[in-house]
Amino acid sequence: MANITRSPPKPQEPAVKESGLTAKGSVAANPRQNKAGESLGVKSGQAAVAKKSPKASRKTSIKPWTAAEVREAFTRFRKANPEPKGELEHLNPYTLLVAVVLSAQATDAGVNKATRTLFAVADTPQKMLALGEDKVRDYIKTIGLYRNKAKNVIALSEKLIAEFGGEVPRTRAEIESLPGAGRKTANVVLNMAFGERTMAVDTHVFRVGNRTGLAPGNTPLEVELGLERVIPTEFMLHAHHWLILHGRYTCLARKPRCEVCLINDLCRWPEKTV
Repeated sequence: MANITRSPPKPQEPAVKESGLTAKGSVAANPRQNKAGESLGVKSGQAAVAKKSPKASRKTSIKPWTAAEVREAFTRFRKANPEPKGELEHLNPYTLLVAVVLSAQATDAGVNKATRTLFAVADTPQKMLALGEDKVRDYIKTIGLYRNKAKNVIALSEKLIAEFGGEVPRTRAEIESLPGAGRKTANVVLNMAFGERTMAVDTHVFRVGNRTGLAPGNTPLEVELGLERVIPTEFMLHAHHWLILHGRYTCLARKPRCEVCLINDLCRWPEKTV
């Protein structure tokens, strides 16, 4: 029988996939949600980050940002919005923690609508336990995954009382040990409640870090560490808010508003429209 020569298959480019993080920072099996129930916010009808982020081959050809360019970008963000605020409503570190846990696979607006009435009657772990899981569930039933989230809120409240004197702990590892909380939750709480210079990577930060070439990475942890390496310390307190707001309102997933982007001349995205 004659030998048949076949051409070797072309190597496939690895797509940049949006993945959730486990409490230890590893990639969870479910790309939409980590073990703590945190989500990177991919919703139906919204393209995943993988479809908009540069592919691996592109990242190698994109010139990294210089230190001067990074400083210029964040100087512009600061000038436009000197004191950016998170959009999750809260009364204290405990209600912030609960709000962030509830925000997995939900919008901030949807969480705020439910927690306004919840926090009016339960703004401490003790009050939340007194309310009970069934009533907590009734308050948050408009939020996705509300049954499991109600269970986590009660469980984390119990743990806060039993192990931390009813106070939200101030280390990442301790916050990650709470039911329903993971690395992203810990970074948000540490930053917003305690003024730590942490970088919480949600779907918006992940997209901006990859699309602009500021801090490309295949996982949220890679993007987080990359951003921490390049952003000057003086900007780190507000950096994750600037990037979240930029991704939420300007660097949109499906139709980026490049024409009004503050950093369009610095952005490395090959498909930008200006």
